[in-house]
Amino acid sequence: MLSPNSRTRQLNGTCVGSVDLELFLHYSLIPSLFIILILSFLQRREHRKQREDTSHLLGNRFEIIIPLDFVGTFSNRWSYGIAFGATANKVMFLFSEGYQPLQIPQWAQAFVLLIGGMEVGLSHFPFFACLSSEFQLLSSVLGFSYSLIWFAVTVLYITECPHGQFLGRFETVLFYWPSLLCLAFLLGRFLHMFVKSLRVHLGWELQTEEKPFLEVHQAEHVKRLLRKPPLQETKKSWFQTRIYEWDPCFQFPSRMIGTTVLAFICLYLFIVIEFCMFVYVRDELDVFEGELESYIASVNQTGTLTPVSLQVKELMSVTKGVWLVTILPASLTCVSYLFHILACYRKHMKRLWAGKKHFLPLKFHNPSSAESVVAIARYSGWQIAYMLWGYLIIHVVQSLCGILIMYSLVLPVIHNQGLEMLQGLGIGTHWKRAWTRPPQDRLALCFSLTIAIVLGLMVLQVWIAATFFLQPKMSAADRQKPLALNNRKAFHNFNYFLFFYNVLLGLGACLSRLLISCVLGTWLIARIDRTIMQNGYEGADMGFSAWIGMLYVDHYHTNPVLVSFCHILITGHRERKLQRSIKYWCLNQSTGPRISARSRTRWLLLQTLVNNPRLVMLRKARPGHGSRDFTQILLTCSES
Repeated sequence: MLSPNSRTRQLNGTCVGSVDLELFLHYSLIPSLFIILILSFLQRREHRKQREDTSHLLGNRFEIIIPLDFVGTFSNRWSYGIAFGATANKVMFLFSEGYQPLQIPQWAQAFVLLIGGMEVGLSHFPFFACLSSEFQLLSSVLGFSYSLIWFAVTVLYITECPHGQFLGRFETVLFYWPSLLCLAFLLGRFLHMFVKSLRVHLGWELQTEEKPFLEVHQAEHVKRLLRKPPLQETKKSWFQTRIYEWDPCFQFPSRMIGTTVLAFICLYLFIVIEFCMFVYVRDELDVFEGELESYIASVNQTGTLTPVSLQVKELMSVTKGVWLVTILPASLTCVSYLFHILACYRKHMKRLWAGKKHFLPLKFHNPSSAESVVAIARYSGWQIAYMLWGYLIIHVVQSLCGILIMYSLVLPVIHNQGLEMLQGLGIGTHWKRAWTRPPQDRLALCFSLTIAIVLGLMVLQVWIAATFFLQPKMSAADRQKPLALNNRKAFHNFNYFLFFYNVLLGLGACLSRLLISCVLGTWLIARIDRTIMQNGYEGADMGFSAWIGMLYVDHYHTNPVLVSFCHILITGHRERKLQRSIKYWCLNQSTGPRISARSRTRWLLLQTLVNNPRLVMLRKARPGHGSRDFTQILLTCSES
């Protein structure tokens, strides 16, 4: 007989709905291309092409639209982030290589994944294009309609087959509720855009200004640099000191917000998928355990295989329990990494703005420009992939550590062998009894004693060096003694006799170095902002190279000081151009005789040469036009 849960999973596994999301993704390209063409036709080109180009028939219409500025966009950050979150389910299918629109040989799978990624991006392109379009009245209607179609199809898919074959009840809901939430947010956002743009169109509300070249937080950052620092710093709270301090003069770009939101949702989906696989493996292990018991019962006549059966059942039980328990710490570790990466991004950007590069390896002080540009495209995708693979590796390592702790500490206590375990480790009081125990207990005792003696001798060497071989402190306020040798003869004998022992001690130090490197490497595998390579080999870490390249692109294009300087130049140029146009307009609109452009140009030339006499000698004489007489008159005027 099958359990009710198993029967439910089998029935739900045969559920076939009328909606195929993969097929709908293919058909969604039709309205997506339609929306892209409409928005592209409405967009005006700033510079028309030459007449030889056949595109002059469209005039200055039809320009390529961008879904999102990955470098300098600071407005609508959360809207773009939620739009990225709506693509989480398709990103997970791409990550698992489960979505392949074409069936071609195995050697060309990379091209299939490239085509699949472009198709997913094109199907979700209208979300971003409608959010960033200047024609908000039409783009809000198109974006709302497209989001409503996706929302309705996803709801229909969930309601037809809400259950699954792994988790049972509401398995499909667990997979698709983040996308539904993101689509609902986009519906509300497009509705808000429509209402606001309609009020502007009807004249009930003033038109908001276009996107500013200089953001408010960038201007505030420059103002703070120009102010004198306060004489007394304000007292910070515990949260600001230990966890995070909000900076009103710094904002994360839309790329970082979108990457973080998508990474959160993808991590959640990855954990759900992993739990489904755990349920499947657990059921298979239960079936294997039942078959093993029946086999041992039919073969084992003398009872010699009973301990083996109990040990196998205990191993499977411990493994399943440890794997289930370590899901929470592994997921919390990756979530903390996401927040920590944002904090490191702000810290690194501020250091680069201040001209400090000491936190970077020397070979990354002048990275390649081409690699830095490519890093912008790589970073977001690589950050999500690193986080997902990092979670899996961290989970496996934590599970192995949990199994080791269970077999070394917990199970002996459960089996009423706690005192024997302590005695075997050398912690108990009855040392002599430990040597009467089996050989594995004596081995554990020798191993623990060896480690303790080695660590004690290492600490003793440091204490002897600090006590006898260093000169006294120069001042009582010094934290440590100066690096000046004392008792040199004793010091040389100390080094000689410990030389041979330290050769043997180096073996353990080398193994500990390897172990610590492996532990730190696996623990920090999800951190793309920190390299796990040795000093001098940081260039082999492609993820860290992408992080550095992305930092440099943001540093060169969003530096508040540089942006403020360019803003001053552009503003000054516009003001001069406006004043010049007003002056010319006044001349053209005067009631007197009309002045030709040639006469006005000559008059301005005369004014320039009178104000700058040195330029007169540099003018080229043109025979037949009176330039020589004109130059002589100017020289006479300048001398007088």
